[in-house]
Amino acid sequence: AEVLRSKSFGELTDEERARVAALIRALRLQVPVERTRRSRPASKGERFDLRRTLRRSLRTQGEPFDRAWRARTARRRPLVLILDISGSMAPYSRALMQFAYAAMAAGRRVETFAFGTRLTRVTRTLRTKDPDRALHEIGRQVEDWEGGTRIGESLKSLLDAWSQRAALRGAVVVLCSDGLERGDPELLRAQMARLRRLAYRVIWVTPLKGSPRYEPLARGMAAALPSVDLFVSGHNLESLEDLAATLGG
Repeated sequence: AEVLRSKSFGELTDEERARVAALIRALRLQVPVERTRRSRPASKGERFDLRRTLRRSLRTQGEPFDRAWRARTARRRPLVLILDISGSMAPYSRALMQFAYAAMAAGRRVETFAFGTRLTRVTRTLRTKDPDRALHEIGRQVEDWEGGTRIGESLKSLLDAWSQRAALRGAVVVLCSDGLERGDPELLRAQMARLRRLAYRVIWVTPLKGSPRYEPLARGMAAALPSVDLFVSGHNLESLEDLAATLGG
């Protein structure tokens, strides 16, 4: 088990890949909570509930002995996964899709998109109870699997369609890619800045960071990094376990 946790996804045998996939699907993800403007009755809170206190005082001849309070409610933040399934990510993309399948258990406020040269929403497909069937169906839906890479254009499609939706505003966004952009790096820079203004936190996951000699010098990665809050590795099971723990931090 220790060997499998530290072994790169690109070096796994078919049997090991199946075992690792099961371990990834068993991960439990937690996302941060946000305090909403709505409040609810509470035994202690930051707001005095005058209306409820007055109602209670009717039982004690108008004396407000039993004071009431209200506290703001909390809910989990949205989680958005954006997965690179281009040719350069081929050794890792299926493992990352398994991670997305595990993320579905974190609640209904989870969205998953796949991209190569275009963006495809795969959230509904990942909701199925059969992970193998889900991956097979995604392989059929995504026409550009193991094709080229257009990160900037794909992000623009996402932001143009989803920037006004609650699923993206205040979300924890996890973008999994090696950053080998084939499009305009300035477009990627602009779209990452847009995404950063909308999201609560932007995490970039790259399998290349698993190498101690890696430096983010590719033009796409260099353009994106100024808008990234956390830059982590995603090349093996151990790194995905760390990512799952990081999401709730």
